[in-house]
Amino acid sequence: MRFTHDVIVIGAGAAGLTAAGGCALFGLKVALIESHEMGGECLNNGCVPSKALIAAAKRAAVAKEQDRFGIQMTAAKVSWDGVHAHVHDAIAQIAPHDSQERFEEMGCDVYRGHASFVGKKKVQVDDVVLKAPRIVIATGSQPAIPPIEGIEDIPYLTNENIWDLDQLPQHLVIIGGGVIGMEMAQSFRRLGSEVTVIEPGELMGRDDPESVAVVVDQMKSEEVMFVTGKATKVTPGALGSFTVTLDDGQEIAGTHLLVAVGRQARIEGFGLGKIGVHTGRNGILVDARRRSNRKHIYAIGDCREGPRLTHVAGYEGSNVALEITLGLPTRVDWSALPWCTYTDPEVAQIGMTEAQAREEFGDRLTVIREGFDHNERAIAEGDTRGHIKVMTAGKKVVGASIVGKNAGELLLPYTQLITGKASTFALGSAVIAYPTRSEITKAAAFSAWEGTVFGKVPTGYAKTRAWFRRMRPF
Repeated sequence: MRFTHDVIVIGAGAAGLTAAGGCALFGLKVALIESHEMGGECLNNGCVPSKALIAAAKRAAVAKEQDRFGIQMTAAKVSWDGVHAHVHDAIAQIAPHDSQERFEEMGCDVYRGHASFVGKKKVQVDDVVLKAPRIVIATGSQPAIPPIEGIEDIPYLTNENIWDLDQLPQHLVIIGGGVIGMEMAQSFRRLGSEVTVIEPGELMGRDDPESVAVVVDQMKSEEVMFVTGKATKVTPGALGSFTVTLDDGQEIAGTHLLVAVGRQARIEGFGLGKIGVHTGRNGILVDARRRSNRKHIYAIGDCREGPRLTHVAGYEGSNVALEITLGLPTRVDWSALPWCTYTDPEVAQIGMTEAQAREEFGDRLTVIREGFDHNERAIAEGDTRGHIKVMTAGKKVVGASIVGKNAGELLLPYTQLITGKASTFALGSAVIAYPTRSEITKAAAFSAWEGTVFGKVPTGYAKTRAWFRRMRPF
């Protein structure tokens, strides 16, 4: 077979762009195929617009605290047109980084159209047939829509179309209490909508329950309503309203419905069955090197079974680029996988939660806990919500759960600790700028060695401990 390219990449989201750009920069001839917007879900209807909306909502929340720290403020006046413009301006500012022009400058041949396999090493885009010895599938995911009676009879929202709302919802009903549901619930409530979240199970179920409880308490104080139950039916009402009926008979009326129950791999319509690529319950089946059962075909990002996060997609894209260009087998390692939910306060997790670590290590597990109520920067800022929990097996860190202001920014040291590239002893003895919230990380690391350093509690232990933990100049 005579190849047209060294590698074909299907999908120009976080995973595909990283893989295509990496291969092109190494000098390979790359075909990059995208049928929708360049940048994929993260840029156009995921991370970027949601964080822009969250930023606007935080401004409104601050203004609502009309008398604090001796500062009096007037009540927030929300302009939905202005919020909408801010969200789309954020997308527009970042779009050039993911643009067709940029990747063509890198050396990629960019094809805009639908891709379909017509052979094990052949992909057709419109009337063009491309051929390559290596093919990377990075087609992403789409919102999962549950089988609720009547849901197709109303214009429901997902993360793909909520950014196009022309007015602020009067009462936003959200089906799903995961990351998207919780972030949007708090944001729209702060902007002035009534909000009700319906969730049959645990809110933010993959996170540490103690961390989630802090966020739920905060959102309840902001009058977000939480209802436990499973939505079974949606009935249209007058003037665009609707009623959601739950399995226990409860009825919840609203003006806008957001469906946020998870993601579904986008793998239909690409001809995968024709060439015998194996798929599972929710995506293409891959090995640790992200290879499908057809070893020359890789699947990265949301289209394969596994964690669905933008930074995971980028990680897998770079791994595959290294393997294709340099021949270096690269296996994924999820032992230090981080993620963050950008509620206020944020919930951040890396590695194992306490529950997972207890199941894995049993009596060998030690949980170190530090509260922001002892962090002097948090006290000075008047925001001591939250804590950090560090899970250790012996002296090895296996996970950390953080809830608090800017919790996601505190995850980086734990990437190094969990992978063994740094130690709790080194972190506990580090000199850290005062006053910062990152001192809580040092305090937790120091706690891991307290028994070793001090042995039995000596006289003046509390004073000595406090001095060592802070190591602040006199």
